[in-house]
Amino acid sequence: MAIDIPRPLFKGKKVFIAGIANEHSIAFGCAKAFHELGAEVAITYLNEKAKSHVAPLAEQLEAPIFMPLDVSQPGQLEAVFAQITQQWGRLDALVHSIAFAPKDDLQGGLLNCSAEGFAKAMDISCHSFIRMAKLAAPLMTEGGVMFAMSYHGAAEVVPNYNVMGPVKAALESSCRYLAYELGPKNIRVHAISPGPLKTRAASGLRDFDLLLNEAVERAPIGELVDIMDVGFTCAFLATPYARRLTGSTIYVDGGVNIMA
Repeated sequence: MAIDIPRPLFKGKKVFIAGIANEHSIAFGCAKAFHELGAEVAITYLNEKAKSHVAPLAEQLEAPIFMPLDVSQPGQLEAVFAQITQQWGRLDALVHSIAFAPKDDLQGGLLNCSAEGFAKAMDISCHSFIRMAKLAAPLMTEGGVMFAMSYHGAAEVVPNYNVMGPVKAALESSCRYLAYELGPKNIRVHAISPGPLKTRAASGLRDFDLLLNEAVERAPIGELVDIMDVGFTCAFLATPYARRLTGSTIYVDGGVNIMA
């Protein structure tokens, strides 16, 4: 059956993207890809300190909705969706690119991770996606797609990834269960697993430069991916061309994940 795809691809589509910290953020690559293909994007910034870095990007993206969002602060996520509801009245896609663990709990190994640190990492990095999905689903009246950012450390042991391994594994499992629950509403859900990227979040990992170098050496294509590779992968998965795909963990890593 032929698929009628309008040009530009996402003209009139509304996309919410959370997690932009600066121009190196995976979330920015996603926002830029959707914007280049014609979508309107709503974006957020963590706090006033981050606002100065994100505001020029919001202007570049012509974002009609630009609001603070710290998912650990009660009411902020609800306020963003209240604004989306008021201004747009619908939503076609969302990208969750938020992760956090306290530094001591992240760098100290899983055995030494505190209960409080584990709970905080799980709440911000995983459960916030579930809360986001619950708020977004009623706005996806004509179907939609949701993305959460994972990493290969969810499936295999990556030295120094520590507590984020179990947390990202929970996130990937959550994507599968949400795909099952939201499938009848024609809402699809994917976990996206990029290769190592030089983002602010990644800088908190010990020996991250070694991880980057190893990824280049092991990748069948012999080079690192970038944030636009991730963004355009999400964009493809949001098109009718991918209408039968849901619940998958999609690796955007140059093939590193296939190597023993």
